[in-house]
Amino acid sequence: MSAKLYYNEISKLIEKIEATQYDTMLKVANIFAKKVKEDKLIHFFGTGHSHMIGIEMFVRAGGLANVNAMLDETITTAAGAEKGSYMEKVDGLADIIYNQYAIDKDDVMVIISNSGRNSVPVQMAMRAKKEGLTVIAITSYDHSKSCASRDKSDKKLFELADIVLDNCCPAGDALINFGEVKSGPGSTIAGCFIVDSILEETLDILHKKNYPLPIFVSQNSDNFNNDHLYEKYRPRVKHM
Repeated sequence: MSAKLYYNEISKLIEKIEATQYDTMLKVANIFAKKVKEDKLIHFFGTGHSHMIGIEMFVRAGGLANVNAMLDETITTAAGAEKGSYMEKVDGLADIIYNQYAIDKDDVMVIISNSGRNSVPVQMAMRAKKEGLTVIAITSYDHSKSCASRDKSDKKLFELADIVLDNCCPAGDALINFGEVKSGPGSTIAGCFIVDSILEETLDILHKKNYPLPIFVSQNSDNFNNDHLYEKYRPRVKHM
């Protein structure tokens, strides 16, 4: 029964995103399409579980080749989950990570943080804005507005971004009650739905204008060839 309840709650979450965020997703898709035409990169950054939204967009079947996922292991679970939770609060770390990537002022940066309160995503937004990038946030308004910032600026991610996409998740990122505790995470599915929806809108915009689509073919398909995309973007995309 709980699996059915989770399905129902996720379905309602997706419906809410579609009803409230579509116009913003379309606005972002137009920006993405423009960056494809300009041969600029779309950078994705998130700490902890939020980095999975970037991975969803990075070098995958049907995905844009001009995507750079900023996969620094110090702020993911790769180097230890508990360590990562401490690291995302470290003052100054965002600048160190930013400097490890080839980022142009005319690129776009998407920053994902459900709470939007920790120093690293907040300071990453500040640095990207300082460098002239358009900053897009994927966050939970409900969660972010329910808590204080942990950054010295007293700012939260949604207050810094040029465009904010609300993942519509409740504070605490859990959809189901089990007595006094809650589970049923929503932010990963919500985030992936948002970015994949933007991807499809982006490709639709480009396709209708007969623009070549720089997308990866599944490497598990017969006679696939992504070599030209690897060759083109490898110099600028660190983890490619």
